[in-house]
Amino acid sequence: MSYRETSNIGTLSQGVEINKVLRNTYFLLGLTLAFSAVAAGISMAMGMPAIGAIVCMIAGIVMLFVVHKKADSASGIFWVFGFAGLMGASLGPMLLAYAGLPNGPSLIMQALAGTALIFFGLSAYALTSRKDFSFMGGFLMIGLLVIVVAAIANIFLSIPALSLTISAVAVLVMSGLILFDTSRIVHGGETNYIRATVALYLNIFNLFVHLLQLLGIFGGDD
Repeated sequence: MSYRETSNIGTLSQGVEINKVLRNTYFLLGLTLAFSAVAAGISMAMGMPAIGAIVCMIAGIVMLFVVHKKADSASGIFWVFGFAGLMGASLGPMLLAYAGLPNGPSLIMQALAGTALIFFGLSAYALTSRKDFSFMGGFLMIGLLVIVVAAIANIFLSIPALSLTISAVAVLVMSGLILFDTSRIVHGGETNYIRATVALYLNIFNLFVHLLQLLGIFGGDD
């Protein structure tokens, strides 16, 4: 067998493996998002207080480390759903607050639609163009760090303009991360579909939250 034939077989095998990771990732992502939506609905129905959301969020962050540790084992699926359930439940109080606004349900639906449009649009672009967006990694990590530092500072400062800026920057960074993480799967940089699912889930989760906050700022008084 010639070198070229061997190379072609290797390339084909790699392509099959990448497609398998993509299918598994999007299938699991759809299930975890649906599970999060159910958890959020239960949280709203129970009238979970803000402190409950904070507890769920902290537990979700802890669960995230467990998911990454168990990603290569069969139990990883279980931990992914535990993580998604906690993150979904943490949204309950915020969604309940927005739902209480005169145009709250409309804002929530607009945020959901906007999140879906951005995610599917950027994912489709990364998948069809097959461009390598790994060069964005450094900029995106810096953006995440700036968002975290600014968000912590604004807890004490409570500056509305800063909140607006944080949400706007977060939407841009999460959009960039969707391209980055999808590109990593396409180019074989991420071969574990559980880790890939969690990465995309977090992008979608944060994109929705910050889109909703932006819509609330601009349209909350309608």
